[in-house]
Amino acid sequence: MTGSEASPTFRLAYVPGVTPAKWVRIWNERLPDVPLVLVPVPAAEAADVLRRGDADAGLVRLPVDREVFSAIALYTEATVVVAPKDHVVTAAEEVSLDELADEVVLHPLDDVLDWQQPPGEPAFERPATTEDAVEHVASGIGILYVPQSLARLHHRKDLTYRTVVDAPQSDVALSWPEDATTELVEDFIGIVRGRTVNSTRGRTPTPAQPKTKAKAKRTEAPARRKPATGKSTGKNPRGSSGGTKGTKRGKPRGR
Repeated sequence: MTGSEASPTFRLAYVPGVTPAKWVRIWNERLPDVPLVLVPVPAAEAADVLRRGDADAGLVRLPVDREVFSAIALYTEATVVVAPKDHVVTAAEEVSLDELADEVVLHPLDDVLDWQQPPGEPAFERPATTEDAVEHVASGIGILYVPQSLARLHHRKDLTYRTVVDAPQSDVALSWPEDATTELVEDFIGIVRGRTVNSTRGRTPTPAQPKTKAKAKRTEAPARRKPATGKSTGKNPRGSSGGTKGTKRGKPRGR
């Protein structure tokens, strides 16, 4: 056996901005004997981590190589622009790329949005990481486009962000090597898809309840209904009622 089948733990990689807490809690409730180990990885390294087998599955950002990995899309994140708190962008709740076309835009090397170059005036150099780019925004060098979760992750009191209505968005997915779909991977798939613990796809269903009592009720029910048999005829099968009435009517004629 390979992967999580040979391991007493389930290793889940996750990229910055993704919060796996809800799924981890459900895992711990359903499989308390199989520890779930979280493996934080940079977004650009997630595929290599899964390919090497350093994690059984990962919460990653699409796209992934579908010839190597299976993937289940989980949700799509809005894209926001990060800017200083006194920037003109704060005058509106939402902005468009056209409205920011004259701004200097920072484009970090680990950018996760699907574009070659974001609209706007490119900065003199590309920061190595999104965290570095946020520092440059705080210094007044330019603005930055990121998924909303990354803006929250790198939040600073001197910065703010606004939704960009027409920017590319980021899709988050559960992904794993297609040739390593283990039983534990299937268990986690069931959790992210919202399957119940009694699902036929799960490995820990609640045992079926004995049906002995139910059968006893079904055999007793006809016995309780039996006295009602023949009610529609209006006759007593033994003729006892009719005989009694006939005796009372016959006494006057006997005299």
